[in-house]
Amino acid sequence: MMKNTVKCPKCGNEFEVSEGIMSHVKEEAKLEIEMTVRKKIEEEKKLEFQDLNKSLQEKEEKITEFRKKELELRERTRKLEDKEKDIELETQRRIDTEKKKIEENTVKRLGDEHHLKDLDKDKKISDMEKLVEELKRKAQQGSMQTQGEVVEIELEKTLKQLFPTDEITEVKKGELGGDVRQVVKTQRGTVCGLILWERKRTKAWDEKWISKLKEDMRRDKAHLGIIVSEIMPKDFKKDIGERNGVWLVSKNFIEPLAALLRKNLYDVAKSKAITLNKQSKAEELYDFVTGREFIQQVESMVEIYFEMRTQITKERAASEKLWKQREMQVDGLLKGVSGIYGGMQLIAGTALPQVKNLELESGE
Repeated sequence: MMKNTVKCPKCGNEFEVSEGIMSHVKEEAKLEIEMTVRKKIEEEKKLEFQDLNKSLQEKEEKITEFRKKELELRERTRKLEDKEKDIELETQRRIDTEKKKIEENTVKRLGDEHHLKDLDKDKKISDMEKLVEELKRKAQQGSMQTQGEVVEIELEKTLKQLFPTDEITEVKKGELGGDVRQVVKTQRGTVCGLILWERKRTKAWDEKWISKLKEDMRRDKAHLGIIVSEIMPKDFKKDIGERNGVWLVSKNFIEPLAALLRKNLYDVAKSKAITLNKQSKAEELYDFVTGREFIQQVESMVEIYFEMRTQITKERAASEKLWKQREMQVDGLLKGVSGIYGGMQLIAGTALPQVKNLELESGE
């Protein structure tokens, strides 16, 4: 019986078909087993690698988290250190500020005390001057003529100080006219008008003074007439005002009235020079200063003056009250700072820098 054989194209050996198939099957089975085993080993290695990789990733995440926490801890520590330094710096600044305030308040208090002493001294001097003036006045009561000359000289001196460009002269005894003549002039010497001043220092008012001064005004062709007197008519309830064409004023209001009337003389003269009005200067000025509008302006200025005096008194009282409150607040602040410093000194001991103004000197 003839066997079926095949020749291997590679090695050239001949073998039976059945033997070749079995060998081939065995080879394929062997390869399949090897592949299965290799695949299983690779899968196991892959799982092992994945597990190892996962473990490493978890460790890295934990390390990252630990680093993050460490950074946060270091950041908190740094912030606490900075905050502690800021608190220390702010405390030192506050101590320095309060120290400066205490020094300034001490200087101010000493200055105020010195100022009060000066005021007390000035008051004593003023009282002595008043006493001297009173003694002089009593000594001069025997001569009314001498008293009149004194107040006239005083008025003349006051007007010269106020208006150095004007021509201010005393009316000699025996001459007709007021007590003092004031010729109002510009800086260039242009005459603007004439004011007659009458100075009275008596215990009773005499209505004849007005008619006499008006007669003197007509004689000297004066534009304005003013009577300065400590005593006013009983129905005259003001310290300044106009009466029958003559101005009445107390001693304390000479300056504002003189400045106001002089300005009006100047303005009228200036307006006259510009407009070349035919009306005479005397008539124009007389109509203006005797008009109701001008009188209201003067009265308004006087009222404002009294209101300002009252307001100044109120503000002075309020300021003194406020100074007292601030002084009490500063004393309380100093006590608080001293308490804080004492507490810190008990804790820190000699390590705490000394504040000179809060420490006792040696021997105290």
